[in-house]
Amino acid sequence: MNKIILIGNLTKDPENATTQSGVNFTRFQIAVNRPFTNSAGERVADYFDVITWRQLADRCAKYLFKGSKVGINGSVQRGQYEDRDGIKRTSFDVVADEVEFLTPKSTTGANGNRADHEPPPISDMQPVDNDDLPF
Repeated sequence: MNKIILIGNLTKDPENATTQSGVNFTRFQIAVNRPFTNSAGERVADYFDVITWRQLADRCAKYLFKGSKVGINGSVQRGQYEDRDGIKRTSFDVVADEVEFLTPKSTTGANGNRADHEPPPISDMQPVDNDDLPF
C-alpha cells in the first residue's frame, strides 16, 4: 500500500503547467513541521514536492499561494533522471489525490489570490423542531 497524509504550508506559489498531451498539472512544495525541536530549540521541518493533476491542479493553482496551509492525501512516486553533469538522480514526489485547503478564507496571498474555499454559510439551513425528534 502506498499512501501518505501530510499537513503543511506552501513554501512558494504553485507552478501550473500542461503536459505535451494537454493534461493540466500543478507543482508546489510544502513544509511539514516535525512534532519536536532540535537540540538548539529550533523547530525542524521536512519538505515535500507535491504534484496535482487535472481539475485538482486548476483549483490548487487558483486558490493556493505561498504560506497556504494544506492537507494532502496521496501517494509517493519515485522518479529517476540524469542531471546536467550526467549523474543519475532519484526524486520522490507526492502525487495528491486530495488537497484540503486549510487557510482561512480571509487570508490573501502575495499573488492576490484568496483562499476562497470555505463551505457555503449554514444560514440556509432550516431549524429543527425538537418536539418531533424521537429521542
